[in-house]
Amino acid sequence: MEFRPCIDIHNGKVKQIVGSSLKDESDAARENYVADQDAAYFAKLYRKLNLRGGHVILLNPVSSPFYEETRNQALKALKSYPDGLQVGGGITPQNAEVFLNAGASHVIVTSYVFREGRIDYDRLDEMKSAVGKERLVLDVSCKKKAEGYVVVTDRWQKETEEWVTEELLKTLSAYCDEFLIHAVDVEGKENGIERDLAALLGGYQGNPVTYAGGIHSFEDLILLKELGKDRVNVTIGSALDIFGGNLPFMEVASFLGGAG
Repeated sequence: MEFRPCIDIHNGKVKQIVGSSLKDESDAARENYVADQDAAYFAKLYRKLNLRGGHVILLNPVSSPFYEETRNQALKALKSYPDGLQVGGGITPQNAEVFLNAGASHVIVTSYVFREGRIDYDRLDEMKSAVGKERLVLDVSCKKKAEGYVVVTDRWQKETEEWVTEELLKTLSAYCDEFLIHAVDVEGKENGIERDLAALLGGYQGNPVTYAGGIHSFEDLILLKELGKDRVNVTIGSALDIFGGNLPFMEVASFLGGAG
């Protein structure tokens, strides 16, 4: 279980938001925290502590008037920590090279490989060909339903017909190096992890998986470690003191053995 830090960028600012509140219309989101520092500051902090594999997420769509400002912040972060951070948000075969050349170790993709609510394997092949399996992370973030966990796309606003299962992860593992999975219902709410999802991910023994959502205490980390059978990595946002929360960032890094 590794600690994967994050840098979420919205409207050109490093923020922590309530994931389920994000709306493309008017670029709205309910904010938990807006940082005074820029994205490069956090990238340099993670680099100093040798925390690798963190996620830089662009939360504005390409159509947003804030997109260029958000993109520039992301590029500055990547250049501040070459090969130490992954980047996601509006990634396509056409623009992936820009982020990789800026220093990203991987690109994170969701929406591009979905069409009409299903995985488009032609697009997935195209994405894999463009960047290589070893530099591709698939985001299969999800919402809980009575039947299980349904994959959501387009900044978590659109439900698909795909469900997070061990079988789906095994199928997709042929195309990517890692998975990133946000439990969208609890993302940014600091009220505990999605236990059923954590247990499901713990049963998967393939590519590395990073879980995000709801963590607000060391007890949550211990529970995730147990349910995930020590195989599931973790990213934490709003709960950390560097983002206005109560969890000491340095203690979390030390607890998970990520700082070195």
